[in-house]
Amino acid sequence: MHRFTLRLADLATTWFAYSPIHETVLSLRMWTHPGVYRLQNRAFEQLRPSFERLDSRLLRTLTTRNRWVPDFLTPRPSSPAPDFRAELATVRALPPELLRGELEQTFLPHGQPLPALLEAGLADPAALLGRICDALEEYWEACLAPAWWPQARAVLEADLVYRARVLAQHGAAALFSDLDHRLEWADGVLSINRNWMDGDVETAVDGRGLVLCPTFFVRGAITMIDSTRPPQISYPARGQAGMAGQGPPVPPRALEALVGAPKARLLAMLAEPASTTELSYRLGVTPGAVSQHLSVLAATGLVTRARHGRSVLYRRSVLGDELTGGR
Repeated sequence: MHRFTLRLADLATTWFAYSPIHETVLSLRMWTHPGVYRLQNRAFEQLRPSFERLDSRLLRTLTTRNRWVPDFLTPRPSSPAPDFRAELATVRALPPELLRGELEQTFLPHGQPLPALLEAGLADPAALLGRICDALEEYWEACLAPAWWPQARAVLEADLVYRARVLAQHGAAALFSDLDHRLEWADGVLSINRNWMDGDVETAVDGRGLVLCPTFFVRGAITMIDSTRPPQISYPARGQAGMAGQGPPVPPRALEALVGAPKARLLAMLAEPASTTELSYRLGVTPGAVSQHLSVLAATGLVTRARHGRSVLYRRSVLGDELTGGR
């Protein structure tokens, strides 16, 4: 178990963030462990030709056989929606003399030697660090940023809005119990069932704040390898089915007759917050068309909207829930 001790003041400084550098690094698991994150299979198979033109051999070496990645590649977010380049600058700022230790704590505890490519590169750690960061930047620019990230960001933003609502309406105990099956909250201690590691780890949040990060590339809640780092937990994001190509839910026929098929489909999809970008992707129509229908639904009180970062997220209102039968 990994136990985080939170005082009352620590609960007040627990917050949520999504991280483009986390998604970039953790998504490397798609290339080393295909099939583990099935909801992303279709999207990443489409990205494979672009990935193979990059420094893909180096990128693959950054993930261990048991899917660990070095801590320094996933720094704790400094804001709820950080910029990729700002996060990458944090990674680049690692003192080169620390690079060997960061890599060894990732690979060696599990009987895995450092990959030959990394071991050879450590002859010049500054050059190796630069090559790793350059490869991640190229991967982001060529594979993730153009089409995958806008859709992913919409899902992550919707997750943050949902978590904030759970916290406001039901409190911390309900929030933590809803995050993931690996998490347990009792008597001021948040525990992660780390059955993939030996022994227990104790971390006092102690005024440093606990950051909770949704991601597409974990199967349960995880935290950093080094327990002395600023506290953060990553957990599986909600709402990933839309990016997996699963069709939208079918609305009741009576609702289609009342408001028309396009608006009825939107209402059926808005049980959880979603952006215009995400909705248009799932429906296969233009964002402009979705925006027009949402404007009508909002004007008639069937959906609510709230700004989160650079996006506006829509969700069914109480009246909208009643019309859809809560579907």
